[in-house]
Amino acid sequence: MKKTGLVWLWVSLVTLIVDLWTKYIVVKNFELHESINILPVFNLTYARNYGAAFSFLADHSGWQKYFFLGLAIVISSALVVMLYKNKAELKLQNCAYALIIGGAIGNAIDRAYNGYVVDFLHFYWDIYHYPVFNVADIGIVVGAGLLILESILEHRKTKKSD
Repeated sequence: MKKTGLVWLWVSLVTLIVDLWTKYIVVKNFELHESINILPVFNLTYARNYGAAFSFLADHSGWQKYFFLGLAIVISSALVVMLYKNKAELKLQNCAYALIIGGAIGNAIDRAYNGYVVDFLHFYWDIYHYPVFNVADIGIVVGAGLLILESILEHRKTKKSD
């Protein structure tokens, strides 16, 4: 029996556990909007995001919660199917899918349980502030970056073989 990309779901589980654990620590130890300076360009800041990336749709009446929950379920399900269809040896692609699944499920659990996503990683430079984010967001972004990298490497490989 061939090994499928599903063997990479451990990456999703690790991402999910670290995400939920760090959010739990922040909620238990910080007041909302409390911020602790760690580095000259980085704070731990407890924030709530009722929307999506960069608080997209956050100011709507609540329908967006169900929309983003549904989106996370659909995307995660599609990626699990893609993992199942992939060979286990496709390390970059499988790892990318697994990171995105873990991040999407982490934020979906937060959204379903709280009605918002807990964010706490806050980078800035002078007056320029990057939106506060969390470990799930890192999983999603790193996963997307790995897919881009894999695409570039695959393009180079096919170019050399031409």
